[in-house]
Amino acid sequence: MAVNSMTGFARATGAAGAWRWAFEVKTVNAKGLDIRVKMPPPFDRVEAEARARLAKVLARGTCFASLTPQREGSASAPRIDEAALAALAAAARAAADKAGLAPPTMDGLLAVRGVVEISEAEEDEAAVAAACAAALASLDEALAALAAARRTEGEALAAVMRERLDAIETLTQAADANPARKPEAIRARLAENIAALMESGRGFDENRLHQEAILLASKADIREELDRLKTHVAAARALLDEGGAMGRRLDFLAQEFSREASTLCAKANAVSLTAQGLELRAQIEQFREQAQNIE
Repeated sequence: MAVNSMTGFARATGAAGAWRWAFEVKTVNAKGLDIRVKMPPPFDRVEAEARARLAKVLARGTCFASLTPQREGSASAPRIDEAALAALAAAARAAADKAGLAPPTMDGLLAVRGVVEISEAEEDEAAVAAACAAALASLDEALAALAAARRTEGEALAAVMRERLDAIETLTQAADANPARKPEAIRARLAENIAALMESGRGFDENRLHQEAILLASKADIREELDRLKTHVAAARALLDEGGAMGRRLDFLAQEFSREASTLCAKANAVSLTAQGLELRAQIEQFREQAQNIE
């Protein structure tokens, strides 16, 4: 399966009978799947089906799907209430004659509320059903284009993430081979601490010496952190090779990466090892940023 990004945009147009429309679908990053559909009447009758089709293709992200329809010709029909118009005209003429004013005009009379009524033209049910079905076909077309765009961007993101994983692996190996982790380096550091205790002029406490030796050995032991980092690298590569919706799992691994790198920095007994740990954290942060864009 492919690696998909959560961001994308696609647009499809269609027509059926007197109707013309454009269907736009846009997706952005989100923790889960949030589908928002806008379909005005009479297409709102198939909104549930549109949601179902979107949910079938998308696994994660906020999706905005909007249908913009346009009907050719007039969708409404004006009707003049001739009886009301005649009664109004007679009353207006009588009032005008009595007041010595000009007789009323037709446009003035038609502007009076209730004289002209606008009634919606009846929709042909078969035509509306055909238009709704065709609109859903346009949605399918837009979804296919959207999926292709998300897949293309996802593969590009995956390539960047694989580069970050290579860098993390290299830094992990370098930390493992760091001279500061050698037994002789640890012994030298312990000897320095012993010398500092003896120079205090009061001798040294054997218990204190023992505690210092245990503390130093514990701080220098980053074997577990290195092993977990290697395991996380292998797990992340397996997820990228598997494809599909793995964004949340990659994000979780990024958190685990960061935790191990932070512990490594805390345990570092040399400046060189600390520097490698900090570079590890920088690479892991770049990996995490990309993982948050994956479906």
